[in-house]
Amino acid sequence: MNTRQIAPFIGMGVLMVAVQLISLSLTPLMLGAGYEAFEDPGSATNPLYFIVILLIFTGVLLWLIKRGKDFAIKAIIGFSILFIFGYIYSALFLFLLENTLAAWSLTIIATVISGALLYAYPEWYVIDILGVLISGGAAAIFGISLTIMPVLILLVLLAVYDAISVYRTKHMVDLAESVIEMKTPILVVVPKSRSYSYIKEGIGIKDKKEERGAYIMGMGDLIMPNILVVSSFAFLAGAPAIFGITLPTIGAMAGTIIGLAALLWFVSGGKPQAGLPLLNGGAIAGFILLCALTGSWGWIPGM
Repeated sequence: MNTRQIAPFIGMGVLMVAVQLISLSLTPLMLGAGYEAFEDPGSATNPLYFIVILLIFTGVLLWLIKRGKDFAIKAIIGFSILFIFGYIYSALFLFLLENTLAAWSLTIIATVISGALLYAYPEWYVIDILGVLISGGAAAIFGISLTIMPVLILLVLLAVYDAISVYRTKHMVDLAESVIEMKTPILVVVPKSRSYSYIKEGIGIKDKKEERGAYIMGMGDLIMPNILVVSSFAFLAGAPAIFGITLPTIGAMAGTIIGLAALLWFVSGGKPQAGLPLLNGGAIAGFILLCALTGSWGWIPGM
């Protein structure tokens, strides 16, 4: 492969690392603001609630797609995006300005501007910049809401679900195609050439007659493995650390990148691939390996 062919793969790696760094940076702010999504982060039932919510959300979107309710789909996704932006900006401004009118005013302004920009000008670089911020914020929210053991359970369940939904039922492929056709900004885009425009060209998954102009990755693939990165950073105390980040957390980060490299190798074949089996698997493997090397088993009950 030449430099032009390799560049998009490097770009995907850069986006993944950016999500990891943003999520880690937001973690103490989210914790300080009390933004945990679950009341008991250690409950083993939390992953089940997460999966049920995901299934309901996916089912509603597919139902709306079959009935051509594009506006409703955009409204649901848009509200979800604004909700996450609100969490991110409020955590940041409350940290900088405390619980003041200025903090909440800036939160509202930044949230509205970010959401409007995504929908008014969904070019690939706008989607990528704000998509990385959304993904980092979502990973931070869920990472502080689940301790390590529930996260591991969740990532395994999500990997199985992703594989089934892509390779067996294929409903996730249908959902992705519809989202792309509507240019809904819940993915990241890495172009293969400088002249590529997501607004003008879009991208098709099933079109085999013409080479795709860009690689895409759903935000879920950026968010899910990094939930473990955040959870291990937030809840694994006493493990050896480098620059304040524990080695098992670094292992989860590195494992995710290795899983991403494997995923991109398969994606280069031109067919849609389930990302979470490789991404979640890599994160879990890297985390467990560094736990073994450092003897950091405090997250296991009774150890």
